[in-house]
Amino acid sequence: MSKLTNTAQQQFSTNVPGKTADSERLTAIITEGLLDKKAREIKIMDVRKLTTLTDFFIVCHGTSDTQIRAIANSAIEKVKEKTGESVWKQEGTDARRWIILDYVNVVVHIFSEDKRQYYGFERMWNDAIFSEVEES
Repeated sequence: MSKLTNTAQQQFSTNVPGKTADSERLTAIITEGLLDKKAREIKIMDVRKLTTLTDFFIVCHGTSDTQIRAIANSAIEKVKEKTGESVWKQEGTDARRWIILDYVNVVVHIFSEDKRQYYGFERMWNDAIFSEVEES
């Protein structure tokens, strides 16, 4: 059992300069990237007390397929630039109706407005602690 614990600690922590296992810092960097491309209604959902899947979900939407792709690319580039980290898994980049960027501790959901309304992602996690990101 202790071998599993040590492996998990190594996977989710780092001592490499610039890299981060700090999910709050990663959330802030991703949010910067989303704001750079004018993502709409950005919400940060703290789910640490609800699940072991991740620490935070970030949810937003774009107004066109092109913008949705640009938002995702901006978040990926911002994280790479500031931390050197790459996205662990990504889904939906071809269809651009719902893109998921999985950074393990932070999972980003970039929807089209109609898909966001249809799936009601925020309603599924309504016990989370929500923060809305305001454009400055």
